Amino acid sequence: MNIENTNISYTETQMDKLKKENGFTLLEVLVAITIFAVGLLAVAALHTSAIKMNSTSNKLTNLSTLAMDQIEKLSALPYADPALNAGSHEPTSPSANYSISYTVTETTAVINAITVSITKDITVTVSGRGKTENISFIKPNVGSI
Repeated sequence: MNIENTNISYTETQMDKLKKENGFTLLEVLVAITIFAVGLLAVAALHTSAIKMNSTSNKLTNLSTLAMDQIEKLSALPYADPALNAGSHEPTSPSANYSISYTVTETTAVINAITVSITKDITVTVSGRGKTENISFIKPNVGSI
């Protein structure tokens, strides 16, 4: 009789182990998948935002490069060059997507009853692909004073 009780309790112990076996329920799996999906959606939104910002920065870099090229050309000209006469200058198009224009404002001073041009304020404007960039610089007249 003692042997039979041992077998029964051994069998019950195995059954208890099977009943107590840990695992994930369907609800736990669904909650985990939902959390994972929300995380993936956040990463996708971040990725889309990064692509848009890269596109915008590419456009601004192109505009700045074209403006700086124009500034280099204008700053290399002699002070009295007709391209640096005061006023607005017609836009040029280095490519189909961009236009470059510039405005020159002359600053004068009266020295010994003579009006002398001392600086030219030049503002270069580049427009294209939905963006506009303005860069200004001052060209001094180093030979007039």
